[in-house]
Amino acid sequence: MISRLSSLLAALAFAVTLGASPLAQAQDSAASAPAAVEAPASDAAAPAAAAAPAAHKEDNPYGLMAMINHGDMVSKTVLALLAIMSMGSWYILITKLYDTQKLSSEAKDVRVSFFKKASLAEGIKGLKEGSAFRFIAQSGIEASEHHEGALTENIDHASWVSMNVDRAVGEVNTKVQSGLSFLATVGSTSPFIGLFGTVWGILQALTAIGVAGQASIDKVAGPVGEALIMTAIGLGVAVPAVLGYNWLVNRNKGVMGEVRAFAADLHGVLMGNRNVAKR
Repeated sequence: MISRLSSLLAALAFAVTLGASPLAQAQDSAASAPAAVEAPASDAAAPAAAAAPAAHKEDNPYGLMAMINHGDMVSKTVLALLAIMSMGSWYILITKLYDTQKLSSEAKDVRVSFFKKASLAEGIKGLKEGSAFRFIAQSGIEASEHHEGALTENIDHASWVSMNVDRAVGEVNTKVQSGLSFLATVGSTSPFIGLFGTVWGILQALTAIGVAGQASIDKVAGPVGEALIMTAIGLGVAVPAVLGYNWLVNRNKGVMGEVRAFAADLHGVLMGNRNVAKR
C-alpha cells in the first residue's frame, strides 16, 4: 500500500514539473521582449537629444537675427542708419586710399621727367589727362599767357601767376580732402547712435517687466541683448572711421606737400622767362 502511494506521489510530482516548465519559458520570453523593444527606443531617443542643443543653438532668440526679425521700427531704423554709415565710411576709405596712391605715383613721375622737357608745353603733354599736376600746370601757363584786362592790369605778372597757381593747388587740396568730414562725423556720432539703441532696448526691457509684473529672465534677456548689440555695432562703426580719418589726414599731408613743391617749381619756371607757349 505504501509503495503504491509513493508511486502515485512521484507521478504527480513529475506531471507538475512538466506543466511548470512551459510557463517559465513563456515568462522568460515575455520579460526579454520589452528589453528588446526598449533598446531601439533608447537608440532613437539619443539622436533627438543630441539634435535638441544644436537646434537651440541655431535658433538663438537673443541674437542679431532675432533683433532684425522681431525688433520694432526704432531699433531697425537705428540699425539701418549704422549700416549706411559703415558702408559710407568704408567706401570713402577705399576710394581716398586709391586717390592718394595715384597722386603719389604721379608726383614721382613728375619729379623724374616733367622739368627735363624742352618746354612746359611738352611737359604737359607727358602728363595724364585729368591729372592734378596737369591741371596746375595748365592753370599756371594760362595765367602767364593771359594777363590782361582793366581789372587785372594793376596786378603785377608774378602776383597774378602766383594767385592762379595757388588757386589750382587749393582746388586739388579740396578734392583730396573731400569725404574726410563724413568720416569725422561718423566717428563722432555713431557711438551715440548706438547708445540711443542701448537706451531704447533698456526701455523696452523695463516696459516688458512692467507689463508682466515680474522681473523674469525671459522678459529682460531679449531687450537687454538687443541693447548690447546696438552698443557693439555703434563702436564697430566708429573705430574704423576714426582710424581711417587720422590715417588719410597724414597721407594727404604728404601728398599735398609734393603738390605744393611742384607748384613752387612751376612758378619759378614761369617767372624765369622760359619758353612757355612753345608748341
